[in-house]
Amino acid sequence: MSEAQTSCDSCGMPIEAGPYCNYCVGSDGKLQPFDERFERMVQWQMRHKPALDRKSAEKETLAYMAKMPAWKDHPRIKARG
Repeated sequence: MSEAQTSCDSCGMPIEAGPYCNYCVGSDGKLQPFDERFERMVQWQMRHKPALDRKSAEKETLAYMAKMPAWKDHPRIKARG
């Protein structure tokens, strides 16, 4: 890994440069909307933890996204209580 490597501000994936990884941006290079990223991250959770039910995957994903700079101030994150 490169010394300059950093993490995506949206999902935490290791990246070489910029604030976001290729998975978190659209074809225009801009960060995807919260709902799109949230759904993709929930689906990732469910693939990697097959025993996890949807509600638990959503709860874990919101908790994880709350730690990410791109989402920490998003209304859905703040509303989770």
